[in-house]
Amino acid sequence: MEKRVIKSLIIEKQHEIPQMELMPRKLELEDACNYVFVGLRRAGKSYLMFQHIQSLLAEGKAQIEDILYINFEDERIASIRSEELNLILEAYHEMYGNKPLIYLDEIQNVVGWEKFARRLADSKYKVFITGSNAQMLSKEIYTTLGGRYIAMEIFPFSFPEYLQYHRFALPRNWEYDISVKTNLVKLFQPYFYFGGFAETFPLRDKRSWLNSLFQKILLGDVISRNDIRNENAIRLIVKKLAESVMQPLALARILGVIKSAGCSLSHNTLVDYLQYLNDAYLIFSISNYSDKLSEKESIKKRYFFDNGLLNTFIIEPESKLLENQVAITLKKKYGDGLYYYNKNIEVDFYVPEARTAIQVSYALSQSDTREREIKALLKLSQVYPLDKLQIITWEEDSLIEEGGLSIEILPLWKWLLD
Repeated sequence: MEKRVIKSLIIEKQHEIPQMELMPRKLELEDACNYVFVGLRRAGKSYLMFQHIQSLLAEGKAQIEDILYINFEDERIASIRSEELNLILEAYHEMYGNKPLIYLDEIQNVVGWEKFARRLADSKYKVFITGSNAQMLSKEIYTTLGGRYIAMEIFPFSFPEYLQYHRFALPRNWEYDISVKTNLVKLFQPYFYFGGFAETFPLRDKRSWLNSLFQKILLGDVISRNDIRNENAIRLIVKKLAESVMQPLALARILGVIKSAGCSLSHNTLVDYLQYLNDAYLIFSISNYSDKLSEKESIKKRYFFDNGLLNTFIIEPESKLLENQVAITLKKKYGDGLYYYNKNIEVDFYVPEARTAIQVSYALSQSDTREREIKALLKLSQVYPLDKLQIITWEEDSLIEEGGLSIEILPLWKWLLD
C-alpha cells in the first residue's frame, strides 16, 4: 500500500465532508470516549460520522485538517492488510503536524483491525469506527479492545426522523386537526412499506434499490464473508424467515423446509447460517420469556431489521410488516430485554423491565379477534405486574378500561411518534 494513495484519500474526504447536506439525527456522544458504530449496511453509520465531523467544525472544536477519515470499502485501499494500517497515521503526519481525529469506516474488512484500534486508543487518539457485522462486538474482539470503545447499534431512520427528512413538523394540538392527520398517514404509507433507508426516500423505484441492497448483504456480508458454499440453502432460510414473521419458528421446522426443497443441511450448519444472518444485521430474534433455556435457543420469533427488506419477500404483507415494525422499534429501545410470551397465553411482545405487554393486530373489527387480544393482555397481567398494556393496529385509536386496567389501542403511525 502506497502512502500517496492514502494521502489523496484523506484530502479527498476533507474536501467532501464539509459540503455534504445532512439532516441531523439524534447522536449523543461523550467527548472523552471512542466509539464503534455497528448496524445494518446503509443504515446510516457513515452518515453519523459525517454529522459528527460537521458538528465539530461548526462548533469550532476542530479544523478540517484535523480530520482523518478512511473508508475501507474504497477499492483504492481495499487490499490493505492489518500490518499496513499504521501507514495511515504515517501518511497523515507527513502532511500535518497535529494529532488527528480518526474515523475508520467499515474497518471490519481488514482482518486483525482490532489490534490497531486498541493501539490508537492507548496512544490517546480520538477514534470512531463503523462496521456492518455484529462480530465486531464479539467477546474475542472486545477482549482485545479492552473496554477502550463504546459500542452503539445504528438503525435505519425512525418514523419521526423520516418526517424530519420530509420537513413535516407537527403543530400544537395536531391530534385534533384532520388535515394534519391525513397528511401524516399519507406520508406514513411509503415508510411502512419501504422502510427507513434514507437513500430510498427520494427514489421512485425503491424496490429495486432494496433488492440490490439485499443481494449485497447476502452475497458480501453473509455468503462471501463466511465462505458459504450452499447458497441455495441460505436463500431458502431467508425466504422461510420472511414468510414466518409473527410466528415462533423451531429449528427442526426450518430444516424440514430445506430438506423438502431438495437441499441437505445439518443442524449445526443451520445454527451457523442463522448466526451469520444475525451478524449481518439482516435479522434478529426474540425468545419466549416462559421457555426453559434449551427451548429459548431452539424456538424463536425472528424479524427483519427493516420493513423494506422484509417486503421484498412477501405478498399481502400488511400484517407481517405491522408486527415487524413494532419489533424493530422495541428492539431499538430495549435490546435483549425484549421477549414474546407463550404459555397458555399468547402475547406478541413482553418487556419485563418496562412492565409492558403489547399485542399487534391489523384490525380489531372482528369481535373474536378483539376479545382474544384483550383477554391475553389481561391474563398476562395476572401472572406479572404490568404498567403498560397496548394493542397496535393499522388505524384504530381508543382506550379500553377493563378489569381495573387501561388498554391503549393505537394505530402504528401514532405509536411510532411516541
